[in-house]
Amino acid sequence: MSNFLKEFKEFACRGNVVDMAVGVTIGAAFGKVVTSFIEIFLNPILEKLTIEGGSEGIVGSLVRFAAVVVEFILIAFFLFLVVKAFNKMRDMTKKEEAPADPTTKVCPFCQSEISIKATRCPHCTSELK
Repeated sequence: MSNFLKEFKEFACRGNVVDMAVGVTIGAAFGKVVTSFIEIFLNPILEKLTIEGGSEGIVGSLVRFAAVVVEFILIAFFLFLVVKAFNKMRDMTKKEEAPADPTTKVCPFCQSEISIKATRCPHCTSELK
């Protein structure tokens, strides 16, 4: 049982799980915002476009379906904008690593690769400057 709990702790503390949890939470919050926007602003407009039966029957179902489709498109668009902004910010803050100092050099006599600190080539025994 102890090993099981240890594995679960390692799984739960991984960065990917935390990132996924944050993404789901933000997605749910965006969903609430867009749902409110649809209910407050778009539903009244769509309901006025219905044919004489108000929001009953097939026309009412189509209005509700159109509202759900618009909600999905808006959520996807807002999440796209957030991810795009996040990626751009991450790219701006990413520092390029300086190339590492060389640790080897080429012997000018035998063209063998040798340590940069060497004063004599171990292959041809030539003295290096």
